[in-house]
Amino acid sequence: AYVLSLTCLSLCLVCLHQAGILFDVDGVLLRGGSLIPAARRAFRKLLDRNNDFLFPVVFVTNAGSCQRHHKAQQLSHLLEVQQVVLSHSPLQMLKSFHDKCVLVSGQGPVTDIANTLGFQKVVSVEQLREHHPLLDMVDHNRRPKLPPIRWETNLQLLIDVLLTNGSPGCVYDPQVPAQLPVLACNIDLMWMAEAPSPRFGHGMFLLCLESVYRKMTGRELQYQGLLGKPSLLTYQYAEQLLRLQNHNHKLTTIYAIGDNLMTDIYGANLYNRYLGQQHAAATTTIKLVAQGTGSQVTMAVPELVSAATQCRSILVCTGVYNPRSPLPSDRSDAITEAVLHGHRDLVLELDLVEPNHVVEDVEAAVDLLLQQESSVTSDT
Repeated sequence: AYVLSLTCLSLCLVCLHQAGILFDVDGVLLRGGSLIPAARRAFRKLLDRNNDFLFPVVFVTNAGSCQRHHKAQQLSHLLEVQQVVLSHSPLQMLKSFHDKCVLVSGQGPVTDIANTLGFQKVVSVEQLREHHPLLDMVDHNRRPKLPPIRWETNLQLLIDVLLTNGSPGCVYDPQVPAQLPVLACNIDLMWMAEAPSPRFGHGMFLLCLESVYRKMTGRELQYQGLLGKPSLLTYQYAEQLLRLQNHNHKLTTIYAIGDNLMTDIYGANLYNRYLGQQHAAATTTIKLVAQGTGSQVTMAVPELVSAATQCRSILVCTGVYNPRSPLPSDRSDAITEAVLHGHRDLVLELDLVEPNHVVEDVEAAVDLLLQQESSVTSDT
């Protein structure tokens, strides 16, 4: 998952703003390729008479199978808005990996995307398969051509690379001294398309990879980084983009609107906690893996300054979250993996999956934040 930016829209920056907005896309604005009706109404309320945003706005999505301009065109066409931010650009910040030979697994033009992000030596799973044809013996001819595609091939070849320490043509070494670094973008277990129920996301592929690796080695797969929501780096990068729209002046409040408890809400609340810690004392912890407690709070890239006072989470009911299936009444039961379907490396804390507000749809979310910001303005 990436955070990327297009700045085609002329934003209203005559005056500085106190608030900024982060919008999720799937399940909040879109269901698959279809616009959720409330989205257009919501954006009409956020635009002034000159079609400028009333607040700095960033779109943060864990989708990452296309280049940023393709997503920009899709959203612009549907919403009549040209300002778009996706969620996998934090990879641009990981410059220490840019000169390494990297194997890229995913959908879409993965090689082009990796090159755009700054990686100089990129090998795709398809290129690896062509170079080592004997490694992939799975017949996909009868498999429906629906995303995600070629999971078996990607799993097989990723395991080959990991268990041979980067030499997939060799025999597995069960005593590999150190695991190759793994960067995972998008840990969403599920996402909402046109189907009545959520679909498998990239997090489900990661679950398969972790299971296969553990079965074959007896060890847990270790990640060098988990990027995209709910990682702090994604929110830190998104705040920078909001601040750039605000003449590089800090924002007081960031509103994060999403449909998924374990990505949108967890991430916004984790970032709110991080902001509180930033204001209380400068953190010295530099980690990439998104963790919720103690010293495991996610990394901070030095050039990305987190300056907002708070991040408020708003949950909508048009996507993955189903209000008809509430969390268990017993709070101790509400933080189990079976209920929340979070990634293995996310610490399940109840306060991180409790939204500040629950509303019906994105229009109601916009109404809420407009009301709150109106009261803040009147108080000042």
